[in-house]
Amino acid sequence: MKITSYEALCNLGNDINSIYEKALNGDTTIFKNIDGVLKESNIRAGVISCPLPKIDETDFNIRCNQAILKTLNLLDKEIEILKEKYIPDRIGVVVATTNSGVEEFEKTNNPKYYELGNPARFIRKTLGIKNFCTTVSTACSSGIKAFSLARDLLNNNISDAVIVACCDTLAKVPIYGFHSLEVLSQKPTIPFSKDRAGMNMGEACTVFITEKEADKGIEVMGIGESSDIYHLTTPDPEAKEAVIAIKKALSDAKITPDEIDYINAHGTGTIANDIMEANAIYSIFNNKTPVSSTKSYTGHCLGAAAGIETALCCKLLDDFRGKFYPNINADNIDPEISQINLVKKDDKYKKCKICMCNSFGFGGTNAILILGKNNG
Repeated sequence: MKITSYEALCNLGNDINSIYEKALNGDTTIFKNIDGVLKESNIRAGVISCPLPKIDETDFNIRCNQAILKTLNLLDKEIEILKEKYIPDRIGVVVATTNSGVEEFEKTNNPKYYELGNPARFIRKTLGIKNFCTTVSTACSSGIKAFSLARDLLNNNISDAVIVACCDTLAKVPIYGFHSLEVLSQKPTIPFSKDRAGMNMGEACTVFITEKEADKGIEVMGIGESSDIYHLTTPDPEAKEAVIAIKKALSDAKITPDEIDYINAHGTGTIANDIMEANAIYSIFNNKTPVSSTKSYTGHCLGAAAGIETALCCKLLDDFRGKFYPNINADNIDPEISQINLVKKDDKYKKCKICMCNSFGFGGTNAILILGKNNG
């Protein structure tokens, strides 16, 4: 399976190119302080700031779908070529989200808004395609799980192409949930740092065109999935199942750990996640492979987190400039966690042919994606 086209939208910019420029430079400034949600504090969040198109059909007119439509419009030409290449019955849709329109439901009581399948049906109807259509919602691992399902559709000859979209927009329900867990920070999130105080929320949308048979594109080399039974919201600090997921992805890709050039970490900036993930990475890669979390720039985008991070990995593979995304405060890594190789802002690298993207969600859902491209 190859990713033949992709686009993105988040607080950093209105397309993948502008997002890439800011992320590569380690820009952590594009956040808003939102008041009126929590009584005692503001919320620091990465918010999509560009105008979003209104959707005429009321049942689909939610912010999540508006962001999807804006991102689809960035891929107008590529989608038209896709529809000419394949008949509508052979193009599928898989969406990753956790919120859908729960925020709009709170205001209107329209039950269509909180249905997780709403964004997938919207894409199917908007593009006039008629193949398999569904939504994946497995907390923060949803984006990679969506790629896993898309690959199954292609490999089992159910689809010739699958549009994978990952989208979540800000909503009070998850904000209240994370606040109750005491993992939100009003300060910039600094994953793996000894001074880390929690995560910032974010919203994002990505759209990927995936095809089974394509001459060019970024190859989905490997996917690894596993599940914990450790705790509903706290990851296993020993990272047993996370390690299994990484090993499965490497085996699926038929590569060794030394062949991974860069790891985009889940890196939420919370105490528990960073301990677990550093242990998982170190147990397989030691401190050799460059690692960073881009959530310092985008915030944690929930069901769209893996989507925006996958898009950032794709852009690295397409436009490598001798450096990876810096991990903010990399010089101040927590001495109590495994000492992984965090990327610093001025670090230079010679190649980027294979990237790994980590996602770990509540309920112990673990997903790893390995992407590759021959850059010569």
